[in-house]
Amino acid sequence: MSNRNQLSGAIRFALLAGAASTFATVPAFAQDSDEATTIDTIEVTGSRLKRADIEGAVPVIVIDRTQIDASGDVSVADVLRDTTFASFGNFRPQSGSSAQSLATIDLRGIGSGRTLVLVDGRRAPTNPMSASSGTDLNAIPLAAVERIEILSDGASAVYGSDAIGGVVNIILRKDFNGAELRFGVGSTDVTGGDLEDMSVVLGSASDRTRLIGGASASKRGMVFTRDQIGGGALGVSTYGNNYYNWATGNASPVPGFNCNANGFWTLGNGLCSFDFNSVAANEAKVGTKSVFVRGDHQINDDWSVYFTANTTKVETFGRYAPVPGVVRVDDGTPNDINGGVMCGVGGCAANGLATDGLPTYFYHRFAAAGNRDNFTDTQNSDFSVGFQGQLTDTIAVDFGARRTDYKYIELGRGYIVGSLASQAANAGDYMFTDPFGAPQEVLDGFSVTINRESRWQTDEIYGLVNFDLFEMGGGTVNAVVGAEYREDTFKDIYDSLSSAGVVLGSSGGPSAGSRDAKAAYFELLLPFASTFDITLAGRWDSYSDYGSDFSPKIALRFQPLENLTFRGSWGQGFRAPGLDILTQAASFSAEPVNDPQSCAALGQPTNCSLQVDTFFLANPDLSSEQSTQWSVGVVYDPVEWLDLSLDYYNIEVEDTISSIGAQDIINSDLDPATYGPIPPGLSITRAANGRITEIIAGYANQGILTNKGWDFRANTNFDLGNWGELSNSLQVSKTVEFEIDDGLGNISCYVGCSSVNGYPDLRAVLLNNWTIGDFTFGWNVNYIGDNGPNGGYATNDVQLSWKAPWNATIAVGAINAGNRYPELNAFDGRPFNFYLYDAYGRTTYVRYTQQF
Repeated sequence: MSNRNQLSGAIRFALLAGAASTFATVPAFAQDSDEATTIDTIEVTGSRLKRADIEGAVPVIVIDRTQIDASGDVSVADVLRDTTFASFGNFRPQSGSSAQSLATIDLRGIGSGRTLVLVDGRRAPTNPMSASSGTDLNAIPLAAVERIEILSDGASAVYGSDAIGGVVNIILRKDFNGAELRFGVGSTDVTGGDLEDMSVVLGSASDRTRLIGGASASKRGMVFTRDQIGGGALGVSTYGNNYYNWATGNASPVPGFNCNANGFWTLGNGLCSFDFNSVAANEAKVGTKSVFVRGDHQINDDWSVYFTANTTKVETFGRYAPVPGVVRVDDGTPNDINGGVMCGVGGCAANGLATDGLPTYFYHRFAAAGNRDNFTDTQNSDFSVGFQGQLTDTIAVDFGARRTDYKYIELGRGYIVGSLASQAANAGDYMFTDPFGAPQEVLDGFSVTINRESRWQTDEIYGLVNFDLFEMGGGTVNAVVGAEYREDTFKDIYDSLSSAGVVLGSSGGPSAGSRDAKAAYFELLLPFASTFDITLAGRWDSYSDYGSDFSPKIALRFQPLENLTFRGSWGQGFRAPGLDILTQAASFSAEPVNDPQSCAALGQPTNCSLQVDTFFLANPDLSSEQSTQWSVGVVYDPVEWLDLSLDYYNIEVEDTISSIGAQDIINSDLDPATYGPIPPGLSITRAANGRITEIIAGYANQGILTNKGWDFRANTNFDLGNWGELSNSLQVSKTVEFEIDDGLGNISCYVGCSSVNGYPDLRAVLLNNWTIGDFTFGWNVNYIGDNGPNGGYATNDVQLSWKAPWNATIAVGAINAGNRYPELNAFDGRPFNFYLYDAYGRTTYVRYTQQF
């Protein structure tokens, strides 16, 4: 068998040496690269079947340890941020977000909750603070990772829920003998954001036992808004120090307040603003520590036992600007304003001033109480033990048990209880003309420290049997049958004041619950000929809260020539509703809406705006999303130094889990032909005269998402003789169409239409690696296509590493060596698209690795 090129050979070696949960006997490799490689059957991401072909019926991309080290990245999230499959970017840790410590992966841009992340072939722990938004990649230590496999195809038939956009399988280190110490530092062009990472890995391997353990730590500094691009502009906000002027119907500045000090400044229209950019941070401070150990032992020739234990602690710090809020003061009290004149200390009566009989509403920034500082502490533990056995020459088993425990604690200082602030203002203890003159005890009296405690614990048992059935024209029919049982327990509890909705600058309602999930699955490989095979798969999942789903899949591989392979697949998948959505506590809101019938019943014009009693509830009729996807592709190796692949994909997700608001329900009630019927589980109640008396809103299954595109890959490898070896890898992903029909009469087109909504249709990565003697030079180019008002964006990462004679490696490099910054076009409340770009500028780094 001929080797196509070194990159393919490296992938082969990685797959053969460390495939997760494989039942194959240990494969043999030729030590001399000129000799042929003997390939045994293996298991790769996307299937639990044993197979010998490297290019299977579904596309899998491998990021090996060499590529990880060459990237200069210090976290799994950073490594995956540049993958072209993350079409529209990924969520990353950021100050000013309710998910301050979270880092996710979003394949195909269809939502991180529709991307499944595995660790060694099993579902990664679920984060409790945003349970429906995907896996927190910060919980997985990069030092423990051997490689990352990305399946760019749906796989619910194999893995169950969430595997719609694709699957990311993070394979941990297993084969390691010796010791490795590593330390690195990095410095960003902007102030703050500097990096540190260190790790120690110890391993021992014998004929029957492998054991590896280690510890790692990394941190990235905080970057304040004022130090990033766009942060030099003064923040504009009505919530400076203004009040509602009953005479004009508009806001006016508070009379007697100095609006040009302590962060306040005057707008061109005279209103008093607050420069939040001067004190808030965009990038959160993140620190990660982890300890991990993994081992396996060959009990005898047929049986082995394996175990994994790791724990990761993530701490973050974020800073928001002081609390903004609306404060009501009673008529005639010291802060009440009448005709532009404030009553003053003692109130209007004491100062002989007339009142207008109306309260005063202030749009105020509580700068005197200080900034809002948020601290998060996350601890994730993952323990598993299992057995693999060979019952006969053709029957193998794998079974085990696992527990994951994810804990999250958040503390927020500097928040304000609105009712207590109103009391202090009514009493004249806090004056809006001189908030910084208020005694500290007054500020402390209405300030509060908020907290949130979340936890997700999973207990699971699993088992499968892999067996050969009979011979066909292309080899042995191989099958897998298996079952899983999982119990999930979840809670997300806010402090009582936040839950009651009385804290300004914060909100949150509790949710808690548990459920169990059962699954049974099968896979069947039918090799009709050595050049043609079909894989069939099916999986049944049953959840105790909403119901069950069945996911089928068929994949075909046709290889008419040794260097030419055609592949294709069709399958259906699902995404189960998250426990955080299914168990959310009921909440009330007086929602502002327009309803012609209620307006008419109140004697108002039909276009009037009014508030209606709305209850947001957990929908008892909420079910899973359903997906259908298919793909076709070709792999071609025209010469030994070049291999190419092209894959087209088509994804459609129906019954998307969507938040349905009060106005949506009114529209559906009045015009179901245009907006569709009111979703099951939600409702509207009207009085006899047509006036709305109550609305039940919340999440429902409504809407269709469509995503189409293609992926191109080209790998080359050149032996330059005395000049070393050169390898190149180009990966291009093109989104042809991305459209969302919300089922409410709105169709949003993001790619493949004339609409411009800020999403790129093209992403590309070019990896170049040149090794000569003990030196290796790496040059990576990352490209993000035009999106909305933003033009194409390319960055260059470079690295030079040297293998020292004392068994050490020294690497120096620069991420974004050209010091490129994104364009300043606001997106989702930020000055630029935080999901696609960062604004660290050039990051230079040095890393020292010592092996023993």
